[in-house]
Amino acid sequence: MRQPHHPPIPGIIHPPSADNPGYIYGSIAVAGFGHRDYYVAVVPRQQAVKIILANHYSHRIVNNFYVHLGVFLTGELVGILQFGYAMNPRRVDKVVANTLVGEYLELNRMWLDDKAPRNSESQAISYALKYIKRACPTVKWCQSFADERCGGLGVVYQACNFLYLGSHKTTFYDLDGETYHEMLLTAHKKGGRRGQILRDNITRATPHQLRQFRYLIFLRPAFRKDLRMLPKPYPKRAGHNAC
Repeated sequence: MRQPHHPPIPGIIHPPSADNPGYIYGSIAVAGFGHRDYYVAVVPRQQAVKIILANHYSHRIVNNFYVHLGVFLTGELVGILQFGYAMNPRRVDKVVANTLVGEYLELNRMWLDDKAPRNSESQAISYALKYIKRACPTVKWCQSFADERCGGLGVVYQACNFLYLGSHKTTFYDLDGETYHEMLLTAHKKGGRRGQILRDNITRATPHQLRQFRYLIFLRPAFRKDLRMLPKPYPKRAGHNAC
């Protein structure tokens, strides 16, 4: 069910023809941002889910997505970005005070094909945030997490000038070739079948503690005064400038 803070349905979308980046409009509303050789634009939810399930390292989706953007390179769909509610929406006010539903987004899934050139991820995020600022005017800020499971510390967010707000350790469980988040142990109603499988077989599961690095950017800079967490220097690997 579409909520008032969800982006508008753009209608029929035609690929951009301009060489310089700018907003892309469908027949009804704004649809994306970019230029003819590289842009992001709204794609159907079903298409985004199918691509993420097939290509994202987790092979999982989060059902609370409501912004689905495709990344297009010379007209070819080469990536997906999905934004939605936080995994624990009740805690967002502890990150930025006075935040209501519809005033933030979390980038929960991002995948780009290897054929996309260097720096494509940071450019895709930049274009996506420009689209969100126009399509979702109530959104004050956006956050995402770099997951140690994929071996990175969040260099793509650093390149986009996100604030780094620290890391925390999360336990993941390996069981019969599948990876499970620790929240499934307690989320009896939302954990569904996967949560039940993990709880029933927890003695056979292998736990791993991994870090998740929180990054945040304000789309409305005036609201930075409400940030409750202290920004920190970007994390870097020993012996490297960044990762």
